[in-house]
Amino acid sequence: MSGKRNPELDREVQQWIESVIGEKFPSGSYDDALKDGIILCKLMNKLQPGAISKICTSGGGFKLRENVSAFQNAARAYGLPDAELFQTVDLFEKRNIAQVTQCIHALGRQAQRKNFNGPILGPKMSDSNVREFTEEQLRAGQNMVGLLNDGMNKGASQAGQNIGLTRHI
Repeated sequence: MSGKRNPELDREVQQWIESVIGEKFPSGSYDDALKDGIILCKLMNKLQPGAISKICTSGGGFKLRENVSAFQNAARAYGLPDAELFQTVDLFEKRNIAQVTQCIHALGRQAQRKNFNGPILGPKMSDSNVREFTEEQLRAGQNMVGLLNDGMNKGASQAGQNIGLTRHI
């Protein structure tokens, strides 16, 4: 799984989180700083105040896993689809840190969509472009010649005539 990691993306996420929450990561690695979920909970509370009411700052592994779970639930409520989230073991046991980074990038895009006034992470999510056509426009479109119908495949019908024939040289 470590082969999938992109250190540049990890750095972008770290810098974004630090600027959003207003504090630096503790010394150590990126994944160690995120492991207990405290920073992730602080991030969610900056993006959506009150999203996580209780952050466990001490206790064993089980208590700290609750932070990660609270982050995941808050991110889901914020609009992240389940496919963008990571599993708790991905972070807590460092099984798939690349998925954690991808989740935070998705969170950054969602923050832009929700008009978060803080720092930006990654490209903006696209908005839907719904189009409304009248019945008259739809009927007019049915009478149009498509590119792949009559005009573009004349040679295709002739090529089928040579199937099964041999060529003598």
